[in-house]
Amino acid sequence: MATYAPGNGNLHMSRSGKTDEFYTQISLIEKELRYYKDFFKGKTVFCNCDDPVESNFWKYFELNFEQLGLKKLIATHYETEKPSYKLELMKDENEDGKVKNALDIVRTPLRQNGDFRSPECVEIMQSADVIVTNPPFSLFREYIAQLMSYGKQFLIIGNQNAVTYREILPLLMDNKVWLGYNSGHFWFRVPDDYEEKKTDFKIDENGVKWRRMGNICWFTNIDIEKRHENMTLFRNYTPEKYPKYDGYDAIEVSKTADIPCDYYGIMGVPITFMDKYNPAQFEILGLDDHRIPWLGHGPSLNGKTLYRRLIIRRKGHNDENNNAESRDTIEN
Repeated sequence: MATYAPGNGNLHMSRSGKTDEFYTQISLIEKELRYYKDFFKGKTVFCNCDDPVESNFWKYFELNFEQLGLKKLIATHYETEKPSYKLELMKDENEDGKVKNALDIVRTPLRQNGDFRSPECVEIMQSADVIVTNPPFSLFREYIAQLMSYGKQFLIIGNQNAVTYREILPLLMDNKVWLGYNSGHFWFRVPDDYEEKKTDFKIDENGVKWRRMGNICWFTNIDIEKRHENMTLFRNYTPEKYPKYDGYDAIEVSKTADIPCDYYGIMGVPITFMDKYNPAQFEILGLDDHRIPWLGHGPSLNGKTLYRRLIIRRKGHNDENNNAESRDTIEN
């Protein structure tokens, strides 16, 4: 994956330490992208955080170029402080009946270093239809902001905790970005000089280093069936099972699966709720201390501070009145 621009000391230091360089397994890519096959037909795909030599994103699209009906595949390689290159895989321009041959893969030198923020890479991005990659987690806010500013469609890997970012949450609330199909804890290959960890780290029989990352998910603005599916609710509300937060008129729902089927007031749910979120079924009102005067990591219940909570409300039951009540509660 590509990442850092020279001139920023902290980011450059992070790059030198290889702390943000994770290579995605092709099985993880295949598991998600199988839901988007019809979408990719006739599209130009740009992987702007991927070294084509190392990247399984490039490998996936190269192997499935004809099956997906792609128009073009582009990837840019990153170099720290020197010019890099881009690789393009296009349709069978020489009409020899084969796509994957030297005449159809074009390697072009870049004038700049291949950083996704460089003017050169931004220009390439503007020419693409969709961006698919694993961007650096440390630059996730900036990466999403760039995609949104240029109105690009995308499918990217990130940490689910990003839904709590002030820059990301409004996009989710306004249904401009949502989560893809798969999420969980996944293993990523890391560079040979990656510092070994005590936990969630292993070296396989070939000497390759791996790091397991938690709460990994896909972020996208490509419409998918999943976001239109209603969550099945089967719990019934009782005040004993669903106590209210200290000083705030909202109930605590500690597990997404436990959202009551007969409650239409305001409730706090774990951020993993986003994996099941259907904007026709629920409304996201905010994040605990973003729009509600709570400090710390989350709301308080019986004097105990909880983990972060998304504040939501069911739709479909006196929506107009509930909207007014929700606004009053949030603002007050």
